[in-house]
Amino acid sequence: MKKFTAILLTGIMLTAVAAGCSNKDNGGNNGGSDGDLPTIGVAIYKFDDTFMTGVRNAITDAASGKAKADIVDSQNSQPTQNDKVDLFINKKVKALAINPVDRTAAGVIIDKAKAADIPVVFLNRQPLADDMDKWDKVYYVGAKAEESGTLSGQLLVDNWNANKSMDKNGDGILQYVMLKGEPGHQDAELRTKFSVKAIEDAGIKVEKLAEDTAMWDRVKGQEKMAAFLAAHGDKIEAVLANNDDMALGAVEALKSAGYFKDNKVMPVVGVDATAPALQALEEGTLLGTVLNDAKNQGKATLEIANVLARGETPTKDNTGYDITDGKYVWIQYKKITKDNMNDAK
Repeated sequence: MKKFTAILLTGIMLTAVAAGCSNKDNGGNNGGSDGDLPTIGVAIYKFDDTFMTGVRNAITDAASGKAKADIVDSQNSQPTQNDKVDLFINKKVKALAINPVDRTAAGVIIDKAKAADIPVVFLNRQPLADDMDKWDKVYYVGAKAEESGTLSGQLLVDNWNANKSMDKNGDGILQYVMLKGEPGHQDAELRTKFSVKAIEDAGIKVEKLAEDTAMWDRVKGQEKMAAFLAAHGDKIEAVLANNDDMALGAVEALKSAGYFKDNKVMPVVGVDATAPALQALEEGTLLGTVLNDAKNQGKATLEIANVLARGETPTKDNTGYDITDGKYVWIQYKKITKDNMNDAK
């Protein structure tokens, strides 16, 4: 009996040692992998941004079976994001995917990644060109903000041409108010500039009654729109917003002022084509939006990062996306109204 017990214990010990060796081989020294799947460290500028939630979900979906996406919230703080990047580097992740809080801080992140030889893909907020040129393992996935601005303006042009009643005072001039995103943010500046330019390029004279930043936020958008209405009232003929959350905030303020009933309407245009915006299109409170393709931005980011994580160079063949100038993946925008809203779903 004693001999049998000794043999049994020896067998158990050998099994445990073998299991330990197996675990070490498959995950102990794999530089941030989960089994055979590489770990990609993903830092989003803040989780409660509606559009970036869509991008984040798309990254998670695209990672299934390909990579382990470790996604963290930077809480709209660049120092916090820098700390998250340091943690990823210490964990020896195989690639980084960063939605920067401040695009001008991308250079610091690139320096950290380069020193650790960890490739980095930036998304949605484009770093400065000089920073992108610092290293050949830096990529960017996003959309051209000027295109979204142009399409926003064209939505108002289409409505102006189809509905002469939009010119409420009959002066042939489009009086508008503008809700801007974050000051200095590339998307905010370009969407603002090119939306107005598109209207002027169509031969329509414009007059800006008011412009203010609402920081991409729905509540702030409602507050700013309420202030615009208090100052200008029925003189306002259209509302341009740099994103859907601010546009939907404007809609709430307009509802409180008696709009969207008894044939009292206001053309409001946003950008992103988020689910709440599509609902507003269905209800007729939002004139139009511009599809900022969250699904493809997230999927492209994961595909590029995953190829880099495996030590390969991203190409159209191994990612499914065209890469411009060896570094940039551009996702196209599209005008969305109630008539084609299914294109955004």
